[in-house]
Formats: sequence, C-alpha cells, structure tokens
Amino acid sequence: MEKNRRQAESRSQACLDYAETRRRKTDAKGKILIIEDNAPYARYLGNWLRPHGYEVETACHSASAKKMLGGENTYVCVLADIRLPDGDGVEILAWMRKRGIAIPYIVMTQNEDVTSAVKAMKLGAKDYLPKKMIDEHSLLKTIQDAIGETKRRKAVIYKRNSHAYTVMMKKVKMVSAISISVLITGENGSGKEHVAQAIHEHGNRSSKPFIAVDCGTLPKELSASALFGHKRGAFTGATEDKVGFFGQANGGTLFLDEIGNLSMEAQVMLLRALQEQTYRPVGSERDEHCNVRVIAATNEDLKKAIEEGPFRQDLYYRLNEFDIHLPPLRDCPDDILPLAEFFKESFHEETECEAGGFTEETKRLLLSYSWPGNVRELRNCIRKAVLMADGGEITPDLLELDVSLKNQNNPLTLKNGWEERQRILAALERARWNKSKAAELLGISRPTLYEKIEKYDLGKL
Repeated sequence: MEKNRRQAESRSQACLDYAETRRRKTDAKGKILIIEDNAPYARYLGNWLRPHGYEVETACHSASAKKMLGGENTYVCVLADIRLPDGDGVEILAWMRKRGIAIPYIVMTQNEDVTSAVKAMKLGAKDYLPKKMIDEHSLLKTIQDAIGETKRRKAVIYKRNSHAYTVMMKKVKMVSAISISVLITGENGSGKEHVAQAIHEHGNRSSKPFIAVDCGTLPKELSASALFGHKRGAFTGATEDKVGFFGQANGGTLFLDEIGNLSMEAQVMLLRALQEQTYRPVGSERDEHCNVRVIAATNEDLKKAIEEGPFRQDLYYRLNEFDIHLPPLRDCPDDILPLAEFFKESFHEETECEAGGFTEETKRLLLSYSWPGNVRELRNCIRKAVLMADGGEITPDLLELDVSLKNQNNPLTLKNGWEERQRILAALERARWNKSKAAELLGISRPTLYEKIEKYDLGKL
C-alpha cells in the first residue's frame, strides 16, 4: 500500500513539474544578458526579471560578455554596466555594432557616468538607467520598451497591403538579393528608413550592421569626418581617433537619409568609396578597405539639384543603380485603417493606455484626410488620440485634424455614391476593364475594386 502511495505521489509530482516546465516555456519572454561585475547586484536584478518570464544570464567581465555575445546567442536584450574591470559597457556596444550584433542595449550608470551614457546612446543604445533610480517597475518598463520598439519598427512595413505599396515591396524583395546601391525617394514621413531596413533584412547582409545616418543633421564642415572617421589631431577638437559610419557599417548596410544635404567634400569622398571600395579617414595617410552596401534616400528632386550645382551628377548615377519610389499615404487608402489599428495597439503595449475602437465617423475622417506628414503623422495622431480617449472610443475630435486638408484624389472619400461610381467606371474604361490596371489607377487593391463593382452593379455593363 505504502509503495503504491509513494508511486502515486511521484507521478503526481512529475505531472506538476511537467506542467510548471510547460508554463515557464509558454510564459518565457526571452533571454537577457546582464553585464555587471557586482555579482550580488546582478543577482538582485535577475531576481526581479525571472518572475516576469525572462531567462537571465550574467557576465562579470567585458571578455566573457563578448564571448557569450559572439556565439550563437539568442538574447532579446543586453543590460550592461558602464564600468567593468577590463573595459566598459560603451566599448562592448561599439564591438557589437561592428559585428552586426543588433540586440537592444541598455546601459546602467553612476551619476558621474552621464558622458559615457550619451556616447552609448549615440552608438544606438536604447536607453540608460541611473543605478540609484532603478527599481523593479522602471527596469521592466525600460526593457519592455526597448524590445517592443525593435519589434514595432520591423512590423510596421508589413501592415500595408494596398496595391501601390505591394508593387513597391516586390521591388524591395527583388533588389534585396543583389548588392547594388539603391536610391529611395518619397515624401517626408513616408517610411524610407523602414524600406531600407527591409532591403537589409531580406538580403545576405542581414546578420551584419545596419547603420542609419540623417545627413541633414551633419554639420557640413564635419560630414566627411562623421562618414569616414578621423585621426587624432586631424583638426581642432579631434582629441582621439574616431571610426566613422563607413567603418561601423563594414560588412553591412549604410543608410544615408536626406543625401542631398551632403557637403561637396563629402560627396567626393563618398563617390570614391563607392567606386573603389576604399576610403581615407580625415588626417590619415592610409586608405581603409570597406565592404558596405549604400542605400540613400531623399525627398528632394536630385536632378534639379544637379542642374543648380549642389549635387554631383556622377554620384547621383552611382547611388541610383536601382530606384524605389514610396507612394504617399494619401495614394494608399487601403493602408490607412490597418495602420491606425496597428499604431493604437502598439501604443497600448508601450504605455498600457487603453482606447476603444474607432467610430465610423472617425474612420471616414481618417480616410478623407490627405496626410501631408504621411505615416509619421498618422502614427503621432493615433498615439495622441489614444491618450486623450482615456479608455473610451476614438472620436473625430480627438484626432485634431485640419478638416480643410481633405484628400481630393482618394476615391473612398468622394461626396456621394454616384460620383464614386462614375470615377470607378472611368478607370475601368481607361484600363479596358483590366481589373488590376484599374485598381492601380484608383490607388486601391483588387479586392476593394471588386467590392465596388458589386456595390454599384458595374459587372453587368
């Protein structure tokens, strides 16, 4: 009897252990690497994170951290102290970026380490936490925000299914496999950096660095140094050697946004780097080899800039081996509501601010507005509306849009059904009843066109 009881208890415990293991696997949110030489403090942080579904590994030296990161790592986030016995957290981040290890990175600082924290942010750290202010809530929120931002940036481009955007994405996938220069054109806020990231992630350089540079923020007199680096003493203020963006992107992709703002000196150096795969840091006597794919973007008319003088024609043709034009959001009406819903849910995940759905009147306003700021404006508009909704439905007044900026070209916003019917009929006749061509002319998807044809009984004509 006793033996049977013990066997039953053993089986019961085994079932409980199995269930607990399954629960942990189900709840697991990923693995975090803590780089901290203070072992008790590292355990302290780990004890906060594990109950929330994170696996935790620790490294107490720069060398051991690099070994762990350089292997087949599956970390979703790195939490690193600035000061380590054999290095520092900023140097580890720079080492990661050179090797294309693009994991969300958060630095922990003492009060006197603010300068180092700023350096880390410039290298791409997601955030920094002063140690004296870290508590369980702030730690979890910072990690969740860092991981969530990375996921959202990758997700937004795939939430668009309009015909115009689908055609553009086919070009993205086509050019991803070929390591040639790409020029992306489109209005401000249309998502040029997202497209550049998609090209990088679909190509054979996806495991290497993706370095994004806004050329519009580079001082013209320092743009060459920023791109190609400099040697100590090359100019006033150059107190140490610096690796430029080309060096940081080696093996991967360098995205140059607002390329038309580059100084003439930087344009000459960029042209040489593209032609010869070499560059020379400012103040150096030696050339550096580079293996970098360059993707440039602009909202300007570069051909006009060539005619007027501020942009080199030879550089334009070198950058424009393949061109991709992003349609403005107003030309992709089928994308507006899915993107609005995506931004609403993303903001909820980010901040825990809740909002109900969009009222029908709100949806009509979203579709009728011209969105001069494109996807960026839509994102900001929805985030603000969710905040103001305070858990209720999102009504038109919460959008705070200028109703005078109606989209006159959007077929979904015509004043009445008769006008919409006539426009669809005109497009069909112009396309000789080729549904794909008619949908492209109207800026809507084929399924939407078929719905309209059925709605207005146009299939019997």
